[in-house]
Amino acid sequence: MARKRSTPSPPSPLTLPTGESPAPPRGGLTGWLHSGDRLDEHAGGHATQPWYMVLWLTGVDYFSTLGYQPGIALLAAGALSPVATAFLILLTLAGALPIYGQVAKRSFAGQGSIALLENLLPGWQGKLLVLILLGFAATDFVITMTLSAADAAQHAVENPYLHPYLGDARIALTLLLLGLLAAVFLKGFTEAIGLAAFVALPYLALNVVVLARGMMEIAARPDLIDNWRRALDAKGDWTALLLAGALIFPRLALGLSGFETGASVMPLVRGDPGDESRAAPAGRIRNTRRLLLAAALIMSVLLVCSSFVTTLLIPEADYQAGGPASGRAIAYLAHKHLGSVFGTIYDVSTILILWFAGASAMAGLLHLIPRYLPRFGMAPRWVAYSRPLVLVLLAVDVLVTLAFKANVEAQSGAYATGVLVLMLSAGAAAALALWKEQARGASVYCWAISAVFAYTLVDNVIERPDGLIIASLFIAVIVLFSALSRGWRSTELRVAGVAFTDEASAQLWKAIVRRKVNLVPVRSEALGIRKKKASEIRQHYSIDGPLAFIHVDMLDNRSEFLATLKVRVAQEDDGSYLIHVTQATAIANTIAYVSELIDPIRLFLGLSRQNLVSQALRYLFLGEGETGMLVYTILVRYWELTPEEDVRPLIFLMSD
Repeated sequence: MARKRSTPSPPSPLTLPTGESPAPPRGGLTGWLHSGDRLDEHAGGHATQPWYMVLWLTGVDYFSTLGYQPGIALLAAGALSPVATAFLILLTLAGALPIYGQVAKRSFAGQGSIALLENLLPGWQGKLLVLILLGFAATDFVITMTLSAADAAQHAVENPYLHPYLGDARIALTLLLLGLLAAVFLKGFTEAIGLAAFVALPYLALNVVVLARGMMEIAARPDLIDNWRRALDAKGDWTALLLAGALIFPRLALGLSGFETGASVMPLVRGDPGDESRAAPAGRIRNTRRLLLAAALIMSVLLVCSSFVTTLLIPEADYQAGGPASGRAIAYLAHKHLGSVFGTIYDVSTILILWFAGASAMAGLLHLIPRYLPRFGMAPRWVAYSRPLVLVLLAVDVLVTLAFKANVEAQSGAYATGVLVLMLSAGAAAALALWKEQARGASVYCWAISAVFAYTLVDNVIERPDGLIIASLFIAVIVLFSALSRGWRSTELRVAGVAFTDEASAQLWKAIVRRKVNLVPVRSEALGIRKKKASEIRQHYSIDGPLAFIHVDMLDNRSEFLATLKVRVAQEDDGSYLIHVTQATAIANTIAYVSELIDPIRLFLGLSRQNLVSQALRYLFLGEGETGMLVYTILVRYWELTPEEDVRPLIFLMSD
């Protein structure tokens, strides 16, 4: 098989493209979709900021839960809300904080707990675990968007100035906010730390004002505390109250939602001078731990105060589903005790931070999905572009919103499930890493915290199984499309580059490139097998030029999609060459890649004539299979994507 070209142009042995599609068309809908931001999992060079500035980027996700967490706590625990919240704070400070301190120590590039587990569990096991965790992460981030938009809509429709215009159009308003969020990302959105601070700081200040006013109201009315004590006495002694609080607090798990975001923003945290040249940037790790501690302390104080104030000041009928305080407990107090003008300011601030929390979640998914799936070969090429992915996420948001009817409480179970699975994975990853490092005591402690996360997760799933159902749907879709994409992309060249084992190999390489040899793949580099193959070729074919035999050894981890090849070249006494390639992810793809680098005169491929179905499965999962036909298929596909090349090698398919 041959093709003509006008001017020969030798390929560079270290920079050959790996088979990506040519540049997308620039006109029409397709051109517009591909003209957005390119999502590159290898992109780096983030501008860093002091940790106390990056804190607010975490805070828009973490602190925004104050918009709905107190109302959910009241609905779940009633008079026991402060007791259950105390357990949540204990788990935050004694559990989540040390766990994510360990994650920060080992995941300082912002990969989070998912990458930590991937590194601890290599191979297909690790890949499958990552896909499952991505399903739960997608649940977490998608529900963050839909729940935040729904709560923002709830604050808007309950506002006395807006209600006459909005009525009860909560679902329509939620969809409008989600559409606005997608529109911003379609245009192009860059997370701005300054904007996060502008959103979070006023919101926290307004919350402090409302809670301080609530404390003053309680201090002026001792009967409120007496009524609360009587409500607690009716539930039993302190032992019974503590037991009840321990059983109820899993329903308040939304108050743990900011830690995974805190780990993901690590690349933005400024460390010490010289951190970037160190294997582990101690300054960045230390400052990230300060960020996590500060966020946990701020949130703990606000959760304690809000649970106490809302429990004592909001009547039970008002915080029930459909009541004026449902999903907006602190906003209810702002309007009631500080007036409608201040309450409206509070509503606007709440809507703004809830919307920005959705933007943070959207940015998180746009960062997370391309980080893993393309590297695994488990994503179509359009995942590399922001606009198609944004539209897919918008469609998912719309479906989830309609399914839950934009109800905040109804979505809280799914949100908590996603958060808790990620925190459980972080605890398990930290425990495994510490055990591997011989820090047995710390490992046991992390396992104990993981057990608490597991209990909290199981309790949530039993109480509200919709979270697990939604996560399972996400997992099923991700696994299905990942498998289809891996199969579709399996005929790419799948090589990241070439490194020679020694200088002699690099010099011999120069003697064989640019149509000087005939390339012959062999299953073994044994001299007898090579002599037999050479005899067969010279008997049946008339050839000129020496033979270059290539033998490929595979990586132990066959689940990897891309790898850098190690190449050793030797010349035999009869003038033939032996090319020994190691670290390959797939034999056929590696032979095709090396063939394109060498540009041989002829390529002789053997056919095994074994069962095609079993060979296809061996190829997809082990990188082996019917090598000859696959090399031919891969090369033809690559040539179709690179039509500027002129002369191709003649290919001969031989029966082994």
